[in-house]
Amino acid sequence: MELKKDERIDDLEYKGLKIIQNQKGFCFGIDSVLISDFAKDVKNNSVGVDLGTGTGIISILLSAKTKLSKIIGVEVQKDVADMAKRSVLLNGLQNKIEIVNINLKDIKEKKNKESLFARESFDFVVTNPPYKKLETGKINENENLYIARHEITANLEDFMQVTNFLLKDKGKMYMVHRPERLVDIMQLMRKYKLEPKRIRFVYPSINKEPNLVLISGVKNARPFLKIDKPLVVYENGKYTDEILKIYNKTSDL
Repeated sequence: MELKKDERIDDLEYKGLKIIQNQKGFCFGIDSVLISDFAKDVKNNSVGVDLGTGTGIISILLSAKTKLSKIIGVEVQKDVADMAKRSVLLNGLQNKIEIVNINLKDIKEKKNKESLFARESFDFVVTNPPYKKLETGKINENENLYIARHEITANLEDFMQVTNFLLKDKGKMYMVHRPERLVDIMQLMRKYKLEPKRIRFVYPSINKEPNLVLISGVKNARPFLKIDKPLVVYENGKYTDEILKIYNKTSDL
């Protein structure tokens, strides 16, 4: 497959999967890998949406980790969406993954409701949204990075509102975010009838504070929240056994 300027093909080291990334743009991190593992309990033959799919990494990994029927990746940046489409073709996953270049805030438009995005037509939604509020944090000069990290084209409430619109009754939402936004996340989940059901904090190492939170919710469900044991990434400078398992590696590598 012919690559564009500054692009490369990375081996995901999982079932032969590969992904196209732009080395000067936003490349996926461990958060995308962890949310794809966290969401692997999606039911067989289910249909889902990946909001803010970026390079398509979550959709690609979920298609291999589960027996989902189809997942639609939504990406606002045209060049990034194009890269994700080519990664889908590279892996021969066009029957399972569809990439759509659209702002998620436009999903509820009539023209979309009549085609891909009908109200309450999906079994699950998964997302790794921008973590930083607009005008907070360090502003990166690279536009792709800035959009990926900051709530420019859509904010946290937009993600929750669209998730509510898309999910069937008792459909599931999966999200990875920053712990400092957890109060905002849970408040908005309740506002849009996405009852928080499971939370797992991710720690860089056991003696540091968590820097990621994995959270799932169920639409129109009754209250009951389960807190999973902490997920620790590094121990003595090396990946923990659980992280190695998620990456499909062994400790002797």
